[in-house]
Formats: sequence, C-alpha cells, structure tokens
Amino acid sequence: MVSVSSQDFIYKTFHDFYDSDSFFSPSITRFVQREIGFFLLKNRIMIRHKRFQTIEELTFFLKKNVPSDVYRSCAYYEYPEAEMAEKEWLGSDLVFDIDADHISNSCDKIHDKWICVICGFEGKGVTPEECPLCRSKKFNNKTWPCESCLDSAKEETKKLISLLEVDFGFSHNDLHTFFSGHRGYHVHVEHSAIETLDTLARKEITDFVTGLGVTLLNNKKTNSYYASNLGTFGWQKRLNLGLQKFLSSAKKEDLKKVGIKRNYDAILNNKEKILNQCIMQGRWDSIKGLGTKTWEKLFQYIKTIESSQIDTVVTTDIHRLIRMNNTLHGKTGFKKVEFPVKHIDSFDPFTEAVAFNGGIVKVCVSDAPLFRIGENMFGPYKNQVVDLSTAAAVLLICKERAELVKQKDV
Repeated sequence: MVSVSSQDFIYKTFHDFYDSDSFFSPSITRFVQREIGFFLLKNRIMIRHKRFQTIEELTFFLKKNVPSDVYRSCAYYEYPEAEMAEKEWLGSDLVFDIDADHISNSCDKIHDKWICVICGFEGKGVTPEECPLCRSKKFNNKTWPCESCLDSAKEETKKLISLLEVDFGFSHNDLHTFFSGHRGYHVHVEHSAIETLDTLARKEITDFVTGLGVTLLNNKKTNSYYASNLGTFGWQKRLNLGLQKFLSSAKKEDLKKVGIKRNYDAILNNKEKILNQCIMQGRWDSIKGLGTKTWEKLFQYIKTIESSQIDTVVTTDIHRLIRMNNTLHGKTGFKKVEFPVKHIDSFDPFTEAVAFNGGIVKVCVSDAPLFRIGENMFGPYKNQVVDLSTAAAVLLICKERAELVKQKDV
C-alpha cells in the first residue's frame, strides 16, 4: 500500500498536470455520444455514465476531481449518461489492446511477480490462470514496463496493423495508434463498415487476427494436406510468404526452436525443392522424411509469427471503456498518447509519453530494476533513499516500489 504522504504527492502532481498547459485536450470523434468514466484518486471509487457537452467541461471535471485514470466508451450512444439498458447503442469503434501482460518475454521472470490473494503463494513471470497451490484465480500482480516488454508489444502491434491494412483493407486514415501509458498499445479503427458489427462479427475478426483455426489439414482421419499450392490472399498467402522467408535462412538451431527434433537434413538440404514442390505446387508429401507432423509444427510456428497477440475480450466487447488519450495512467504517471501509424518504429514511449519534466523528489525505493526515462538512466535500487526526477519518482510510487521521504524523515 502507498503511504498517505505518497498518495498526497501523487494527487497534487496529477492535479497540477490537469491544471497546466501540459494537458492537451483530447481529440475524440463524436465526443458527446461517448460515455466517460473515471477512477478517483482520493475516494478510490469508479464513476461511470458521465456525459460532457464540451472538452472544456471535461477539463474542469479533471481539475476538480483529479482521477487516477480516465476512460471513454468505444461505443456511441443516444444517451451516454443513462444506465446500460437505456443508453441506446448506436455503434462502436473496433478497438484492439496489445498488452505485454499477454506476451511471454524472457525478462518477465526478472521484474514481474504475482502473489495469490488466497494462500499467499507467489511466483515470477506471467501470472498463471490459477494458483498452483490452491487453484484460486485471484492474484496481486507486480509488473514493470520495461523496454524489452514494450518492444515486444510494439512488434505485435505492427503485425496487427499489417493484418488490418493488407487483409481487411483499412487505410492509415482509418487507424489510430496509441501507447497505452503502461505496458502496451491500443489500435482504434474508425470506419462506417465496422460501426454496427455485433459481438459475434467482432469475434470473427479476432479469430482471423490471432490465426484461430488456421490449418492446412484436409482430412483429420488420414492426416493429409490439401494437394494444392498455397493461395495468394488471407492466411494462405501469409503462410506461403512466411514459410519462404523462414526456410530461406533457417539453421539447425532455428528448427529446434520450432520443435523439430529430427529431419533437419531433409529440410536444410532440400530448401529449393521445398519451395518449388511443396509451397509452390502443393505437393506436401514430395520430400522424403517430411511428414505431416513436421509440416504442422512449421505451420504453427509461422502462424505464431504472422498472427498478433491481442486481448480478444477488449475487441469483442461493444460496450467497452478504454483509456482516454492524453490522460495519465494511474499505474505509471505516463500519458496515453497517439502517434501516426507510419511513425511506430521510431516512437519512444519513455520519451514521448512522459508527463512530468523537471523537479527532484526524494524517495525510499524498496525494489526497482534499471530503467530509462528520456535520456536518463535510473536504478537498479534496493532499499535505498535516492533523489529522482519527478517522472521517475511518480513511476516508482505508482508501481508501489517507492515511498515519498518527507523532510523530517531524512
């Protein structure tokens, strides 16, 4: 738990942000038809079903109430301020959430920890679906927004953008890309073709994006493959190009990662034949030593590479609240910021999402890994009293890894 003095510090810092020129009013399509929600810092309560006629009204509310988090609906309603049954749903943007929490990274076991709320059993890395000891599904999570995690989330976002543009035909103008302010990215699609899609239709989209059900197995009983070449669109095209790219440079170590424990030579010595006879002509059984199990492992690996790991629940929920752009994230003090799709490679969240510049704050850090904000490096820290920039101090306090040191405590 964060101490009272630390809570007061975060409250004042967030208030000053919303009361200053640092807060740029968000640009939101059909703003007056959106439900707005807040999680308040001091009361620790959620307020929903708010409607504002102007951005100025919203800004006044933020200054007066100082939320830790601000949300707006993906949907548009006739009556956003009404209870759910009376809102009269008009449509919804197509929204995707890519979060490092759902992506396995080698650094997870270094900086992430989970604790079972029921029995206290704890572990490192990705939080399991249930506690190995008591089978509870309730956990306290202690995560960290490291650069490696965010790089992996960015790669998944780039794959998602490719799927939306190449396979669904959306343009750059239809897509809005955001850093979430914590450990991932959001992609909003605004287009008349998707506005009124229901949950089932959106589920079809998530299935395609994640590659759910993609297989080349034709007959499950005989385990035989289609005797044809891969197609030139959709998932067949992605498998085609993905296989070509992977096999052209694959080495023994790469095949081991795929899960192929034998048949290395059959693949490595027959790359040209595989390209021409298997991939181009669809003669999947033409290479001696390559059976259906080997092909299935290759296809599954390519599917993983080509698909995007999204939070499917967010996309299929037509009443979803999503974090409002330009507002602060209560777990980091970073901003949710929008950037052009074409600039995703150069986007740096540890510079462009930083909300607080200047200032020095003395804190007692219980535990923090090495991290960067802007051009400055901090940590690692372990039970240390240190002077940090405001942005670094806010991050550590919000992540419950540090407490404010009052002058009399020094």
